[in-house]
Amino acid sequence: MSRQRAKKGRTLALAVLVLALGGAAAAWLAKQSWERALAAPERSGGAIIVDVPPGASFRAVAAQLEAKGAIRNARAFSWLARIEKKDGALHVGEYEIAAGAAARDVLAMLAGGHVRLHTVTIPEGLRLEEIAARFASAGFGSEADYVALARDPALAKEFAVPGATLEGFLFPETYRFPRGASVREIITAQLAQFERAWSEVAPLAAKRGLSKRDTIVLASLIEKETGAAEERPLISAVFHNRMRLGMRLETDPSVIYGIPSFDGNLRRVHLEDEGNPYNTYRIPGLPPGPIANPGAASLRAAVEPTPGAEFLFFVARGDGTHVFSNTYAEHLRAVRRFQLRGRQ
Repeated sequence: MSRQRAKKGRTLALAVLVLALGGAAAAWLAKQSWERALAAPERSGGAIIVDVPPGASFRAVAAQLEAKGAIRNARAFSWLARIEKKDGALHVGEYEIAAGAAARDVLAMLAGGHVRLHTVTIPEGLRLEEIAARFASAGFGSEADYVALARDPALAKEFAVPGATLEGFLFPETYRFPRGASVREIITAQLAQFERAWSEVAPLAAKRGLSKRDTIVLASLIEKETGAAEERPLISAVFHNRMRLGMRLETDPSVIYGIPSFDGNLRRVHLEDEGNPYNTYRIPGLPPGPIANPGAASLRAAVEPTPGAEFLFFVARGDGTHVFSNTYAEHLRAVRRFQLRGRQ
């Protein structure tokens, strides 16, 4: 009798062990299946672009992710989001999901709003219409909307810009925006970048008695006159010297700015046009507003001209640099050498 009980006990223990091992195996298999469902998909190629539109349900987004190959299993992805309480935390936008990203990485990206950013580079010296075209070609709004907002006196007043338009204050820089960024958001970012650059030169402008607007106007002239970094302080010195002596600035880029639909050929009639408020061959002092949007180097040059430079004239060599002269006689010789010779 005792043997039978012992045998039954061993049998029961074995059965319990088998069940326990079976349960552990099942749990292990379930865990392996779960981890496999959340692992990075095996795929070739570059990043996958996924768009989360306004009002999209988590289930729809998960289905899109699986269909595009960004995740292995939409159902497992949805359960993961529910477990981590992130199924209601999706951010609208465009996402770039790199190869090798696991489901947890994708979920963190979407829940954290780490949207794809698009780079737009605005070079120094562009006019606001040219900047508008750059952003529009990159897919950010329309040229007309940008120009209208940049020329809106109410917006200039709102941001304490000294003038009726934002010309001169749309800072040239490399910007990164998410798809769908509004024109106002873009312009706001440019104005903020300008203020950071202005804070660096404002004390120097104050020492020279230059207002914010006059500094920007002068910087825009310098920006348009030369692309050679080493020449900017020299160009600035010429303008400062001429203003101090009461001489007209006589700068071609300013005249051109005031010519509607300029065809690229600056004529004598343009230089004699007294109806052009930007004609610095006829009006004394600075023109009424900036003629472009200058960068940090030109802002610095406007308030830090080359010390001791007494130049009053400069003429283009034709290679992007200039010859600087102290006297009109020297200037005429440079003009004959580098300008008139090329026209013969």
